[in-house]
Amino acid sequence: MKKEVCQLLRGANRVVLIRSPYPHGSEREILENKFKQIICEELSLKSSVSYIGNKNVPILRLYRYKEAFAYSFVKQFLKRFDVSPRDYVFDPFVGMGTTTFTSMLHGIPSIGIEKLPIAYFIAKTLPLLLKLKRGELKKIFLSLIKEVPKCEPAEVAIDVPIMKRAFDETTLLTLRKLKSAIEKLDYPYKDIFLLLFFSILEECSFTSKDGQFLRLKYNKKVADPIEALSKKVSQAEEDICRLNTFLLGSVKNKLVMPDIYLGDARDLSNISFKKPPTVILTSPPYANRYDYTRTYSLELCFHFVKNFEELKKIRFGILRSHIESKIKENEKPNHPVIEEVINALNCKKLNNPKIPIMLTTYFIDMEKVIEEWSKILAERAKIAMVVDNVRFEGELIPVDLVLSDIAEKKGFEVKKIIVARYKGNSSQQMKKYGKVPVRESIVIWEKI
Repeated sequence: MKKEVCQLLRGANRVVLIRSPYPHGSEREILENKFKQIICEELSLKSSVSYIGNKNVPILRLYRYKEAFAYSFVKQFLKRFDVSPRDYVFDPFVGMGTTTFTSMLHGIPSIGIEKLPIAYFIAKTLPLLLKLKRGELKKIFLSLIKEVPKCEPAEVAIDVPIMKRAFDETTLLTLRKLKSAIEKLDYPYKDIFLLLFFSILEECSFTSKDGQFLRLKYNKKVADPIEALSKKVSQAEEDICRLNTFLLGSVKNKLVMPDIYLGDARDLSNISFKKPPTVILTSPPYANRYDYTRTYSLELCFHFVKNFEELKKIRFGILRSHIESKIKENEKPNHPVIEEVINALNCKKLNNPKIPIMLTTYFIDMEKVIEEWSKILAERAKIAMVVDNVRFEGELIPVDLVLSDIAEKKGFEVKKIIVARYKGNSSQQMKKYGKVPVRESIVIWEKI
């Protein structure tokens, strides 16, 4: 029988009593006790560790990359780490580019790496909007829509099942012609309009980026592509105007455009760093079964892949945090806690038998990532990384602690583990195993 262990988490304003579900004497309890003195709460950071904080931020609000953290998170940790233009900020899971974009606005050189093509494209394209003048986008849009009826439909990965179900025939045809018209534009307008085009696909479809899948909702009111793009252009024009007002001419001219690479955080040997990074602000994919190639399949199928085989190649090439992760014959759990969890899960009837494989491969991949950081970072480089603990069939996995323990073995000092928020469990989990808070944390490390 499991014995609940009481643990005190000392927050900025209060002490909170947490009941931990770890078995007495388990590897998880041992690890929790090892780090308990440096675990603290800052629940005021709750909104900044999610995309919600970007909803009203100019430029960053244009594309909803729902796995991103907020501008306010990056801004706050640039301040906490006393980062200046002499530093070099690195985000190895750059996503939509919140870290690099925010660093740029503060005059700080930065570099981002991303394996998912759509995220890489968004991260490198968003800063281009700052190069535009007021009214420039609207003028190009008015010329663009005149060309749409004359264009042949663009080639898309139509053999991917979701593409046949996500759109009605008229909308799909309009989108394909609109894509063809955009492809004829010159740089940087082509990339900027592609970004805006990708941002309207969800509202023009019967899909919704909901949970771990792209869900179909046939009762949904679908937007007209031309009207949707027109509204997005107006939104972008407003954001350009707002940022041009905020950034004085002298400041704007000194902005250092970030370097964004399509690459793999598990192997940084081919990345051209200008100097050893002094700061990492990042959030890796969570071990929560979400498959980004499904969530962003419409964007990928419209531009980045030609067919289903190419989509699968991306799926099996990204960090192994999703349920279709493949394991090699010689790969085993790389940490005592993960081995303990896998053994426990193997004794249970799982709703998906691949969960143990996903957890095993996730931590193997993340160990490779951390090892790469130890090679390229400057001495005393600081790291703030947002991670999410997970729970499967009642077994809680302290991702923040396991990764911190691995980091210590790779040459990092664990300075602090900040609890930004507590998340609930699924109704099925609560009914079967009770309600247990699962923390979303910011781990703070320093390279020794």
